[in-house]
Amino acid sequence: MENKKTGVSAIKQLPMELWQSRRLIWKLAKNDFKKRYAGSYMGVVWGFAQPLVTVLMYYLVFDKIFGNKTMALRGGVEVPFVLFITVGLVPWFFFSEALNHGTMALIEYSYLVKKVVFKISILPIIKVIAATFSHIFFLALAIILACVYGYYPSVYTLQVVYYGACLFLLVLAMSYTTCAVVVFFKDLSQIISIGLQIGMWATPILWSLDAINSPVVVALLKLNPLVYIVNGYRDAVYGRHWFFEDLSGTLYFWAVTILLFILGAVIFKKLKVHFADVI
Repeated sequence: MENKKTGVSAIKQLPMELWQSRRLIWKLAKNDFKKRYAGSYMGVVWGFAQPLVTVLMYYLVFDKIFGNKTMALRGGVEVPFVLFITVGLVPWFFFSEALNHGTMALIEYSYLVKKVVFKISILPIIKVIAATFSHIFFLALAIILACVYGYYPSVYTLQVVYYGACLFLLVLAMSYTTCAVVVFFKDLSQIISIGLQIGMWATPILWSLDAINSPVVVALLKLNPLVYIVNGYRDAVYGRHWFFEDLSGTLYFWAVTILLFILGAVIFKKLKVHFADVI
């Protein structure tokens, strides 16, 4: 009975703390992003250089060198290969960056964890928001690239806001679990790095689900919630499909995200009392 009350309390308390500290969160997130490039001559410009270089490299390698002009999808639809990959990489880069930094939030801000009056529950979301700045720039590049290939923004493009929110909440939910556990199990950060390498190939970023003929394999791959997001970004940029057209995928994604958020809130609350002693 006591554990049940603790779980319910954690679920209610976490969103309230985040909302009450929203101004502080925004201020710290901007400082966190700037701090990553402090001391360099170009400063935060480096945060936007990686997406730009990534797009240029994929264009040169796949379009000019290997000549992979298009990606064939079902229904006889063909999409420029560079655009297909770039739009798939946009949510993946944000996910991997936000999860890595979110996992290490408590350790990096250990001096704040030891302050009794500081709400340490805001630390993971600070890291996730900081990763959002370069993500927005990368997304803008992908939309510009789509325009170059003739896929101009439409009402469907507004869905990037929805899918961006999905991605944000998913990685935030995961970060509350990982940042709490890594304090006691340092190897978790290495496990996550390996998992992200595997996860990139298990997510249809460099390949398409349409190329798989086995319905069973497709169903298993769709258990990965990032499949919903990656396909969603593509639908928003050039696919011209609404998110509610995939009702089963939408319901599954939100069920997983809510469960992960509940799990993260409960684990974080239970382990929080020991953070200052271990860090």
